Amino acid sequence: MGISISPVMVTVAALLVASTSAVVAKAWRRNDTSPTAYEVLEEYGFPVGLLPKGVQSYDLHPSTRKFSVRLGETCSFSLQDSYDIKYRSTITGRISDKRLYDLNGISVKVLFFWFNIVEVSVAGDVVYFSVGIASASFPASNFEECPQCGCGMDCISVAAASAA
Repeated sequence: MGISISPVMVTVAALLVASTSAVVAKAWRRNDTSPTAYEVLEEYGFPVGLLPKGVQSYDLHPSTRKFSVRLGETCSFSLQDSYDIKYRSTITGRISDKRLYDLNGISVKVLFFWFNIVEVSVAGDVVYFSVGIASASFPASNFEECPQCGCGMDCISVAAASAA
């Protein structure tokens, strides 16, 4: 009497192996052949400009999808004369395809108040940011380049103003 394996069981097993391999392949590893944090963002469907220049290290746990990104020091800058952005030296959260959630370490100043950005998602060519009680959306093209700590996307004007 032999063991009978149905085609459905084989298909389910193949799907489990494939999905597990995909998650492990996306894991943020810490060796010289690992992708950068910016490349991992792209693998999950995000533009690289969600993180400022200067990421020193990162970790991602494949089973929980919890991540940690280390910048080395707090980073802040202004965007388009309307928003002040602040990244703590360590940013944590969870990642899935086109969704960052349970975020801790990124805040935005709106008028006179600072709000923690708790979720970021991408739908088509739009990036959505949530602070819990409100959200805002921007074209993904606004995040094609990484901002620089201290001056954001306008480092030439900031440097010229400092020199004057």
